[in-house]
Amino acid sequence: MNGSGPGGATAGTVLEKARPPAPDEGTADGGGVRRFWSARRIPAGLLALLLLVVAALFLYDIAAVRADRPAMAWRRELADQLARRPLDDLWVLLGAGAATALGLWLLLLALTPGLRSLLPMRRTHPDVRAGLDRDAAAMVLRDRAMEVAGVRSVRVRVTRRRADVRAVSHFRELDEVRADLGAVLDDTIGRMGLARPPVPAVRVRRPGRKG
Repeated sequence: MNGSGPGGATAGTVLEKARPPAPDEGTADGGGVRRFWSARRIPAGLLALLLLVVAALFLYDIAAVRADRPAMAWRRELADQLARRPLDDLWVLLGAGAATALGLWLLLLALTPGLRSLLPMRRTHPDVRAGLDRDAAAMVLRDRAMEVAGVRSVRVRVTRRRADVRAVSHFRELDEVRADLGAVLDDTIGRMGLARPPVPAVRVRRPGRKG
């Protein structure tokens, strides 16, 4: 619904449309298309470097002890501290909490795909995978929405499931602008070839009063 307020300001209209049907080409249902997985090169490299340093220190210390040389001072101090401190000691709890947090972070990185900014596209060939950046998709939708008569400005935000479009219209009826925007968005999203097309949510309003 829309209505006029004082000074010519008009309440906006909101419409959330059903998911547009995918074209009947290739694997249009998108059921077999998975998200892209990040290589996680930086976390993997840091973890490998940390493990390498720790393993090298322990191997060097063990080899020194085998050669009848004294163990490193830090390992003797660590063993002494672990033997004397109770389990409810503050430093023991902090160390255990830090190790737990690090382990959970590594598990999260290992079990989640990452690359949330890439939207998988339909696979028309089994050996080819393609993706569309969410910012690029938002730019395309914004450019197409600006072509609709009566639209003054548009803000678009695309997520994996939704395409939120907020438009400002300075003439024409808001219902007419909303209907034209919905048709343009449906056509544009359908032409993007996405495996799981986002659901468009259109919001149209009048520009606010100045001053």
